[in-house]
Amino acid sequence: MTPSSSYLIPADRLLQIAQDKVLGRGEGLNFHETLSALSLDEVHLDDLLELAHKVRLKWCGDAVEVEGIISLQTGGCPEDCHFCAQSGLFESPVRAVTLDIAYLVEAAKQTAKTGATEFCIVAAVKGPDENLMQQIEAAVEAIRAEVDIHVAASVGILTQQQTDRLKAAGIHRYNHNLETARSYFPEVVTTHTWEERIATLQQVAAAGMEVCCGGIVGMGESLAQRAEFAMDLQELNPTEVPLNFFDPRPGTPFADIEPMEAKQALQTIAAFRLALPRTILRFAGGRELTMGDFGAERGMLGGINAIIVGNYLTTLGRPAERDIDMLGKLQLPIKALNASM
Repeated sequence: MTPSSSYLIPADRLLQIAQDKVLGRGEGLNFHETLSALSLDEVHLDDLLELAHKVRLKWCGDAVEVEGIISLQTGGCPEDCHFCAQSGLFESPVRAVTLDIAYLVEAAKQTAKTGATEFCIVAAVKGPDENLMQQIEAAVEAIRAEVDIHVAASVGILTQQQTDRLKAAGIHRYNHNLETARSYFPEVVTTHTWEERIATLQQVAAAGMEVCCGGIVGMGESLAQRAEFAMDLQELNPTEVPLNFFDPRPGTPFADIEPMEAKQALQTIAAFRLALPRTILRFAGGRELTMGDFGAERGMLGGINAIIVGNYLTTLGRPAERDIDMLGKLQLPIKALNASM
């Protein structure tokens, strides 16, 4: 769906609104304004990115939060997320694998050596069973005993008791992505609801853990739905928004969707920064395919202030050293652990 040109705010007017409202007062763009930012002509992209970078510097500072992620339990998931190669319902090449705690501790050590302050344990499940809960509790205890790093988790939909246990175990930030706009969610997942995800996020926030919630752009949603997604996140007010760019996986229902163009990805970064001026906006999966090295640098200077280094769950990322070198080239400091405690 292409927004009507009569509905969109002219570029000069939009940039002035963002200058006054977002840069000046730290207030995020509304739906109409965010949709207009997503719809700007390419000639205005550099101006949009420059303003988004100024917003990021003013309201978040110049430091970049670095994170590594690892999958404790990969593949065999009973859910039907149409983008995901870990679903056991699709003929994907990913096979179920479970890691031991010693491997997780070593991975956390290697992650910390990059300067990362965050290490996220992920499992491909609808929600954790008792065995997985005990594994996570033991893993967090072992990691914290040997590695100076924050431990986050992403293990699906939680009960209240599970939420409380993860908090008690030392999980300081919990990731549970909404994935997409509420109106588009039924096109992406049918085995659970958007409302179930929101309920878990509300529990996490109430328990005192930081909320990490983002999703994937470029899965066939309209620009209006992309703006709607930004508003969903704005209302949720998470500490962190991981921004993934769709990377088609063989064997999944979305395998034939083409990746978005680099220009559109950069425009999305800037628009989300202007909608979420005070939020950690993290480069996540798909950036290598969508933007390459040059696009990644432009994204870091267009609103991004956090990054996942190394590989993702089922796709390869860039070597951590390349991303650290990129931050040095751009003169963006890595956020120190003692500053994030």
